[in-house]
Amino acid sequence: MRLSTVILPIHRWSEGREAWRRAEELGFHTAYTYDHLSWRSFRDRTWFGAVPTLTAAATATTALRLGTLVTSPNFRHPVTLAKDLMTLDDISGGRVTLGVGAGTTGFDATALGQEPWSPRERADRLAEFVTLLDRLLTEPAVTHRGAYYSADEARNIPGCVQRPRLPFAVAATGPRGLRLAARHGQAWVTTGDSRLFETGTPEQSRAAVRGQIERLGAACEDIDRNPDELDKVLLTGFTPERDLPLSSVDAFVDFAGRHAELGITEIVVHAPVPDSDFDTDPAVFERIAAEAPGQLGG
Repeated sequence: MRLSTVILPIHRWSEGREAWRRAEELGFHTAYTYDHLSWRSFRDRTWFGAVPTLTAAATATTALRLGTLVTSPNFRHPVTLAKDLMTLDDISGGRVTLGVGAGTTGFDATALGQEPWSPRERADRLAEFVTLLDRLLTEPAVTHRGAYYSADEARNIPGCVQRPRLPFAVAATGPRGLRLAARHGQAWVTTGDSRLFETGTPEQSRAAVRGQIERLGAACEDIDRNPDELDKVLLTGFTPERDLPLSSVDAFVDFAGRHAELGITEIVVHAPVPDSDFDTDPAVFERIAAEAPGQLGG
């Protein structure tokens, strides 16, 4: 069981630099950030761009893996994103993971002036987005004419430091997304079942995650892929337990251990943010980072 964190892009770099360095000092496997133009309660608060933040973090750290959690087609295009990712992978020395998902109907979905896409269109776009991005990061020149995206001899030379490309962590719970994760992902990401967040129980939530993992396994078997090849990542904070796992080391170890039994291989916790949904005790957060991996065998 690996332990990772999310550092929201809310700090001016004079302060943010220390947050990323501290994540490395604490021994987190990966530090992710949200790739949004803004997000929920932070819409009228400081919020910086994900790729520049990760680029700066790459120069401030030496071993910590870095990633988005998650990037979506809502305001990204595969051609320009591939160039940015290849560059970031080079600057970091091959420490980048792309978390990618279909996106939602929030602020990102309309910031460019478009109408929000339906769930089906988001799924359609994600499938083409990931498939094209895979090609762009593995082939020296790509031409593509799709329903949503086009590329005309797009080049990404010399390619990623990580070969054949940087890893994809595909966030998905529906059948099409799980098939996409099985075919293109090196990891799969879940936040649990959103329908259970308000009124569900921890037991119901774990049962839902178990079902998701089983369906991912079936999607892998359909294409003769070993599901053990994919890391299974749980982003915390969106299950019925809410912030309980970060209330103490014991509570976290119990929470993480129960999910490890389901097949989760990486747990991601949010770095504390005062006056937000992630307003947890910084001292407990650091104790969890220091003590929990040893208890979990990470």
